[in-house]
Amino acid sequence: MRIVLVGPPGAGKGTQATRLAETLHIPHISTGDLFRANISRQTELGKLAKSYMDAGNLVPDEVTIAMAKDRMEQPDAEGGFLLDGFPRNVSQAEALDELLETEGMKLDAVLDLEAPEDEVVKRIAGRRVCRNDSAHVFHVTYTPPKKEGVCDVCGGELYQRDDDSEETVRKRLEVYHTQTEPIIDYYKAQGLVTTVSAMGKVADVTKRAISALTGS
Repeated sequence: MRIVLVGPPGAGKGTQATRLAETLHIPHISTGDLFRANISRQTELGKLAKSYMDAGNLVPDEVTIAMAKDRMEQPDAEGGFLLDGFPRNVSQAEALDELLETEGMKLDAVLDLEAPEDEVVKRIAGRRVCRNDSAHVFHVTYTPPKKEGVCDVCGGELYQRDDDSEETVRKRLEVYHTQTEPIIDYYKAQGLVTTVSAMGKVADVTKRAISALTGS
């Protein structure tokens, strides 16, 4: 299957993308991974992307699209893929359609993970990260530490990252609504969109998504 995964920040796209890709036996292709892989391997696209990033500028669509094209042409993606974080806007979605058409392929589904805005803000703004090890993550409501402000694992100080503040989260949501959400209507016009609630346990969301994608 060839799938695009969309949804607001905090909807659990990264977690669900990994689980869905494993279940469906297709590669999970995320924009972040594409950038990191190309930059670390010092590919021409990676060098180009880094030059924009180092200058504090957004990486142009054509560079992101070229990276995605290269990844989708790898042998492990012959049987399908799950795109996470791409396309981010309608122009990227149009470019993806053109790219797939050129290769004689098409998308099978666009999975829209839906979560109320207040819940998204609560999920992200409630995160607390250990200063000693950023892999130690807690949540003030869902997974609180035994002692407030102290990491259960190493005793380090827990803090809220700047990106996780409510003000920043709401700005990210505004960007999502303005730039990315319109691709849902774009794909609805093609009859590709399936909306799944991102509320509840991770495993339950995965089951709903698999059922929606496979009809089983």
